[in-house]
Amino acid sequence: MLVLMESMGIPVPAETCIITASLYCLKTHHLAIEGVALAAIAGAIIGDNFGYLIGRHFGLPLLEKYGARVGLTSERLILGQYLFRHHGSAIVFLGRFVSVVRVFVAILAGACDMRWERFMLFNAMGGTVWAGGWALGTYLLGRKISQVSGPTGIAIGVLTAVCLIGTGMFLKKNEKRLTQQALTEAKSLPQAAE
Repeated sequence: MLVLMESMGIPVPAETCIITASLYCLKTHHLAIEGVALAAIAGAIIGDNFGYLIGRHFGLPLLEKYGARVGLTSERLILGQYLFRHHGSAIVFLGRFVSVVRVFVAILAGACDMRWERFMLFNAMGGTVWAGGWALGTYLLGRKISQVSGPTGIAIGVLTAVCLIGTGMFLKKNEKRLTQQALTEAKSLPQAAE
């Protein structure tokens, strides 16, 4: 349930829930790890689809109305749509592995009009690798998890921070160019029928 809620856009500790359930399986044998992994995967995929629908139906109007208050100008909204149109698959798949991004990526994909079929494919792949990986990885590492999680957790945290900083620097440096490309492309797209 927590995995589903996080995937819908509610910031809850889904990874902690998966790890705890997997360790519970290992220690007590009251649950099957396969069931925990499948429940986590299903929660991730279903929750993201709810998040996508929320973003699709309510996201863009809210972003257009209130986005400027947090620096999300109309040009940046067009840039977001451009990035989801051209790199949405990677954003959806890789966003699953970054906790802050994971909470909002489905809503943003819906708000930016990413095609549902493409979203569903990369959401399912990302959710399967992420949730299944945490469940089975935790279970298989078992008692070694405390030895591995310290250095590995630090390394993943540093790598994530470097990637986020690098992405931020790239977007800051290239925002004008990308925005111009997005505006040019937006003008050339056929207008949606009203």
